[in-house]
Amino acid sequence: MNKSELIEALASKADLSKVAAGRAVDALPEEILAAVAKGDSVTLVGFGSFKAAPRAAREGKHPKTGAKLSIAATTVPKFSAGAVFKQAVAGKGQGNKG
Repeated sequence: MNKSELIEALASKADLSKVAAGRAVDALPEEILAAVAKGDSVTLVGFGSFKAAPRAAREGKHPKTGAKLSIAATTVPKFSAGAVFKQAVAGKGQGNKG
């Protein structure tokens, strides 16, 4: 499913115009990004949660030369799927908890 297909599906399901659905689709990732970038987490019950997670400094290898190099510590985005999402993907239901 691409963005335009998602907008069509959202417009149909939520009884919105395609323009309104498009604005919602554009606004959602922007808001999640802004919240996670400032250190908050975003939880959509059943779907999953987005948060920032620290990644420790570590030693790596240059893929061509094999030379060791130092990789600095950083903060990375992390998504954890919710129970309903996991069940739906595993084929154990269409978004229900059974």
